[in-house]
Amino acid sequence: MSLGIVHLVGAGPGDPGLMTARSLELITRADAILYDRLIPAGSLAGAREDCELVYVGKAPGSVAMAQEQIDARLVELARAGKRVVRLKGGDPFVFGRGGEEAAALDAADVRFEVVPGVTAGVAAPAYAGIPVTHRDAASAVAFVTGHEDPEKPETAIDWPALAAFPGTLVFYMGVKNLPKIVERLIATGRPAEEPAAVVAQGTLPTQRAVRAPLSELSARVAEADVGPPAVTVVGEVAGLDLTWLEQRPLHGRTIAVTRARAQASELARRLRDLGAEVVETPAIRIVPKPPPIALAEIESYPLVCLTSPNGAELLLEGLAAHGKDARSLAGATLAAIGPGTAAALGERGLRPDVVPPRSIAESLVESLEDLEVDGRRVLVARAEEARDVLPDALRERGAEVDVVALYETVAEPLGEEERAALARATDVTFTASSTVRFLMQALDGELPPGPRVVSIGPVTSATAREHGLAVGVEATRHDLDGLVEALLR
Repeated sequence: MSLGIVHLVGAGPGDPGLMTARSLELITRADAILYDRLIPAGSLAGAREDCELVYVGKAPGSVAMAQEQIDARLVELARAGKRVVRLKGGDPFVFGRGGEEAAALDAADVRFEVVPGVTAGVAAPAYAGIPVTHRDAASAVAFVTGHEDPEKPETAIDWPALAAFPGTLVFYMGVKNLPKIVERLIATGRPAEEPAAVVAQGTLPTQRAVRAPLSELSARVAEADVGPPAVTVVGEVAGLDLTWLEQRPLHGRTIAVTRARAQASELARRLRDLGAEVVETPAIRIVPKPPPIALAEIESYPLVCLTSPNGAELLLEGLAAHGKDARSLAGATLAAIGPGTAAALGERGLRPDVVPPRSIAESLVESLEDLEVDGRRVLVARAEEARDVLPDALRERGAEVDVVALYETVAEPLGEEERAALARATDVTFTASSTVRFLMQALDGELPPGPRVVSIGPVTSATAREHGLAVGVEATRHDLDGLVEALLR
């Protein structure tokens, strides 16, 4: 018996939120991942840097790796003692050829486990407001492949039995063969007027559903130019219209997030929850700098000012590098430039004493007017490149200001995939002036004409205008909550 193991893992139908906790856990622990084409976006983000990633997907007219080669590769990796994840769209045992792979592993005496996934035949109709079973309309459901093995001498489907089936029929991968499926069902007794639907891109923000009587379904799908991946539902339940996906407030919007990749996830999650398709086009990357020596004597500063959430996080890390922690800030007045920075401090057990009403340096300067700073030491912790409004104002009042750079913001290269995604976006969000500068630099000064510019605040808006951009909307609260509110407006 091999020391390695293969996990046949279902990744679900496309919505990353439908991946199981077990699937995500195994991805983080895998030595090698063999993955299909139709896996959720970002599903490999948790893989280790040294994990071997092998694309083995199949597309119409294009096969990255033959099934026999996939089987052999799984056996080879497991015999080498690897922990292997075979990541498949949907459920591995529902029209996913997982049964064939399990049989090949069993024959090779390789250990394997199966991790079921949410299957598209249930999930896609559910996201289209179609329950595959219903107390009054369908007490049974049958799952059928709409794309049989082309090497079979004849169909293995009992069409008369399907036509007589007293419940819902769900066909996988059947768009290309839809006219033939409809013809055979009606010819063998299925009512021509029975409700039916095709759901394409199921569970994704780009999902489309076409509903029609069975006899008209093929023509309607062709008119709508709906293509795979899709499932077809035939039965009384297809006549129910319990639509909910389209009711989410940002449904139909494609929003580009330009934050640093490591920080984009929270904003992306919020936007997806509101129905948007999110494309991550990170323009910047945060590079921490060595902990400044000033942090070793943090107790000597009666006032500590933080101008970004990144600064809040890196301040605590820098203190730890000098053998200190949050207790070293007990005697200081702690000022945060806005609610986002205050929240970052709060996550680390610190509550700032001063948070201005607007998340800009000018507002923080105003909020500190009643604080005595003449002759006192002040620490301003920030990015390497930042405006000097705050330190200059404090020096004018007699403060001894030390500005420490906790991190550097650098450009993130923009690949062709990100450029294409940006071109089809309806909105592009900017959360800092640096995101504007570096994105425009990557685009040679030309933003595609389609997206509306959404800015987190006046400083970012001013930078956008300096680069020739028309700001479509500006957040009134200069944090992620305010940015989301602006998009909803």
